[in-house]
Amino acid sequence: MKDTPKYIQVKEEILRWIITGQYAPHKKLPSENDIVKQFDMSRQTIRQALGELEQEGWLYKEQGKGTFVAEQTTNSFRNNGTGMTIGLITTFISDYIFPTIVRGVEASVRERGARLLLASTDNEKLKEKQSLESMLREQLTGLIIEPTKSAEGNPNYSYFLALDSLRIPYVMLNERYSEVDAPCLRIDDELGGYRAAKHLIDLGHRRIAGFFKTDDFQGIRRMKGFVRAFKEQGLSISSDYILRYSSEEKETVPAHALHQLLRQEVFERPTAIVCYNDELAVKMLDIVRQEELQVPEHLSIVGFDDANLATATEVKLTTIAHPKTQMGRDAVQMLMKIVEQGVGVTMEDKVYIPELVIRESTSKPFYQ
Repeated sequence: MKDTPKYIQVKEEILRWIITGQYAPHKKLPSENDIVKQFDMSRQTIRQALGELEQEGWLYKEQGKGTFVAEQTTNSFRNNGTGMTIGLITTFISDYIFPTIVRGVEASVRERGARLLLASTDNEKLKEKQSLESMLREQLTGLIIEPTKSAEGNPNYSYFLALDSLRIPYVMLNERYSEVDAPCLRIDDELGGYRAAKHLIDLGHRRIAGFFKTDDFQGIRRMKGFVRAFKEQGLSISSDYILRYSSEEKETVPAHALHQLLRQEVFERPTAIVCYNDELAVKMLDIVRQEELQVPEHLSIVGFDDANLATATEVKLTTIAHPKTQMGRDAVQMLMKIVEQGVGVTMEDKVYIPELVIRESTSKPFYQ
């Protein structure tokens, strides 16, 4: 921040006032004198910042009245000859299934001759705020957003209100914040959790443990489906077999819990587990090896997402397929429909039906 020119610091702060709704369209900004005092900077610095914001269309002046926030309702930049710009904010870009989703978005954006802006939150709320703030400074045609820890609320709600105020269309990916009214593309996670558990129940397993990350709605829905499979079969499930953890705990809590479960007496320990995703399932394979057991002979494992790593291990994972590339393409298509029909158009969610992919990591239990 110290290396940033002073007028840029002022410009960014005033822009933050605008995009967070602190100053609505046509609301008058403080006087030049007041801004000089507030920032404790020279009049020339303040004028340079205000001048650039006016030139970029964020502000306008009225002779003798002052400086006001400009109306940003037409998104005229969509047709100003510079082409379309699509923003994409995901929790990760280069990890797990996210590169495949990004490739789907990128391919569809490229086909339309548009430009793609990428940002990742690293699954942190503060970085989501920074990503939204950065995107709002761009002349966006539309935005695709994957929420960060969707089950933990939305501290960045003001930025979503800013998107609405600026009439920038957006769609949500994988899940949606409960406070946000935007179309969402997601897999039916509850059905996926149900099918994972039902597959194991049909094989004859009764002691099945489930590991679910519950700071996002995906994990909560998968857990609900898992439990529903037992209820529908009239089976009980021990609370000790439902393991919930947060993103920060994913490297420690599930591994420790499985070690403990597998060290029980043979006829007490689980014969199968359902994992929140394939990333966790692969780590669980290591735990089973450390306990000198084998998959599926001693423990059947079901993952979720059908990521590339599901078939990169010596035991190929039974898993639930995620649409990945298709979801990325469909997100751009849905966004473009909103752009063409106008912000405010009603758009239904796109919910993908999860398919079970059976491989080597599941079999009938060798003991009950």
